[in-house]
Amino acid sequence: MPNSSVIAVIFDFDDTLVPDSTSELLRQYGIDTNAFWKKAQKLVSTGYDPTLAYLKLILDNIGKEEPLGLLKRADLKKFGAKLDPTFYSGIPALFRDLKKIVGKFEDISIEFYIISGGIQDIVEGSKTVGRYFNGVYACGLTGDSPNGILKNITRCVTFTEKTRYVYEINKGLKPSQTKKNPHLVNQFVETKDRRVPFENMIYIGDGLTDIPCFSMIRHFKGLAFGVFNPEDENSAKKTLREFLKPNRVMSMHAPKYGPKEELGSLLRTAVAERCARIEIERQSV
Repeated sequence: MPNSSVIAVIFDFDDTLVPDSTSELLRQYGIDTNAFWKKAQKLVSTGYDPTLAYLKLILDNIGKEEPLGLLKRADLKKFGAKLDPTFYSGIPALFRDLKKIVGKFEDISIEFYIISGGIQDIVEGSKTVGRYFNGVYACGLTGDSPNGILKNITRCVTFTEKTRYVYEINKGLKPSQTKKNPHLVNQFVETKDRRVPFENMIYIGDGLTDIPCFSMIRHFKGLAFGVFNPEDENSAKKTLREFLKPNRVMSMHAPKYGPKEELGSLLRTAVAERCARIEIERQSV
């Protein structure tokens, strides 16, 4: 299958596909989320990366006498399984519809990915994610053993770190490969030999950490759509200002993915148009 025949739709996770999963985890264990995120911001002001700040606080809350108790990776996965009913409107039907659209074209395939600053075991605990997504890149926590109490950070996904995983998708590297050898992403691959061209990518995200991916994919002629919560006036205004003015995204939308909803309709149209372009490009060779 030629490299131009694979389309990748890449999502952020929290506040893009589901409400913030970390906050929901904290609430489940009785932790005041407002106080937690204020503490995280204080750490940022002392020099912590925002993602490392919240991960540190998660670990600080693990222990016999701590709110999160003796939390393990298995507990995170069990919590992630509870997120399936919370996916935003139109999910998972969007994935089925996009596969049907692509199925009308010969030798074209579509894949779905998540690149998130959230916690990987929570994301992968979702049956929806396991059923429809080809790869998940998110933050990792672990103990001294696979089933041990969480005490260490294995991966931190932040800002430009997200672009690293876009390149992994671009070059056709599997998460299992780069997990064992992270340096594989730096190997030179001719543009013509890359499995998923940037112009075949569609990126959907909601946060400031997505801006590097928005900018990169748009620069290479891919598509990027911003998501914001229209019910939060301050959030909506801030997001519009940060995303739209620099022309980083095509447009901004509420996280609603049904066929008759704005973002859902645009994504279906975008995938159909990209498939048509691939066919035209083939005939032009």
